[in-house]
Amino acid sequence: MIRLETRFASSFVPSGEFEPFLAKAESARKTLHSLQGKGNEYLGWLDLPKRIQESEIERIIQAAQRLRASSEVVVVIGIGGSYLGSRAVLEATLPFFQKPSKGNPEVVFAGHHLESRYLSELMEYLEDKDFSVNVISKSGTTTEPAIAFRLFWELLRKKYGNAAASRVVATTDSSKGALKTFADSEGFETFTIPDDVGGRYSVLTPVGLFPLAVAGIQIRNFILGFQNILEVLHSESDPLRNPATHYSALRNYFLSSGRHVEVLANFNPSLRYISEWWKQLFGESEGKENKGIFPASMDFTTDLHSLGQYVQDGKRILFETVLSPVEIRSDLTLKPTPDNLDSLNFLAGNTLGHVNEQARLGTLLAHADGGVPCLELIFSDISPMSLGELMYFFEYSCAISGYSLGVNPFDQPGVEAYKKNMFALLNKNGFEKEGELLRKRILGN
Repeated sequence: MIRLETRFASSFVPSGEFEPFLAKAESARKTLHSLQGKGNEYLGWLDLPKRIQESEIERIIQAAQRLRASSEVVVVIGIGGSYLGSRAVLEATLPFFQKPSKGNPEVVFAGHHLESRYLSELMEYLEDKDFSVNVISKSGTTTEPAIAFRLFWELLRKKYGNAAASRVVATTDSSKGALKTFADSEGFETFTIPDDVGGRYSVLTPVGLFPLAVAGIQIRNFILGFQNILEVLHSESDPLRNPATHYSALRNYFLSSGRHVEVLANFNPSLRYISEWWKQLFGESEGKENKGIFPASMDFTTDLHSLGQYVQDGKRILFETVLSPVEIRSDLTLKPTPDNLDSLNFLAGNTLGHVNEQARLGTLLAHADGGVPCLELIFSDISPMSLGELMYFFEYSCAISGYSLGVNPFDQPGVEAYKKNMFALLNKNGFEKEGELLRKRILGN
């Protein structure tokens, strides 16, 4: 279970000043459960762990087994919430190095940017491999995944002919949209993105569960993590005993005191994409109306040799939250050498896990002494179940924090700005006049 540790932050939080933030966070939590707050049409994720149907879980597993049996590689096409959740869990739980094979396919991602070299090299990589595609899009017209799917569908048809459709699973709207129409016409197997669950909250829907099942993750254990922590977070009304409410209150207190940046740090490289998923969750949910904390991330100890200098001695505009799993899956014991040329014999007999833990504690002490509040999120291990707990904890905390700020945590109006400019510059029908004006601005006319 998630535990919020504040020993390296409590000196930055005077109790008299903090109590109103606790009260506001608990009020926001009640608003969330009243289903009357802003964006309440997108609260399907809130009790989804309790509502998820065994029949859907079984269908996801069966469809995944079909692709696993016939594929060395499965390409997951999506952007934002359509790929970050599953990628975060896969990067955290799968071996760093493994050889793809039928029955145990490699899962790769596309459609999350527009860079041609990546797509070209991926297409070349797939030429001599059996592959399948899971395309994820509510509408089917989001530019990045739509372009990628066009390219990979062409490659599938070239390679497999009439059998290409059996190698595509589409996760999309239940009844409308370009992808749903195309999927029905071609006979793709489809899964539904619920109307009441936004993309960044969708990891427990087929958006996240199907790619996990394809990679061989025990998705029932992942779901169980969500279910376990839901009971705790929903039932605890004391904001100091509810880790999500407490965390949300601390975040907004730090923001009020001029700390506009939160760094999510880890000492385990496998957690890097948990940070990427977290950045989208909080950035899109809170960053509006000139409000919100800027979510950043760092990978320690690597970044201690670069960004660590700024954290230690730069402007005091940030606070840290450190992901701290208790157990690790494997370890190495350091042995002495006869010559001790590297002067590391003092570490002989220690495990690398122990050394990494002392680096974590030493970093927290140094940063706190340097004027940076440091929170710790302590959880049991890096397993699908624990990651399910962690991800629901963040979703729940994010909703509370957003409501505390007074924003709608479930929309993202600012995301459309770049799209409109891009369509205008590419001469999309209906954007001709805007395109002409933008080109003049770019040229300085």
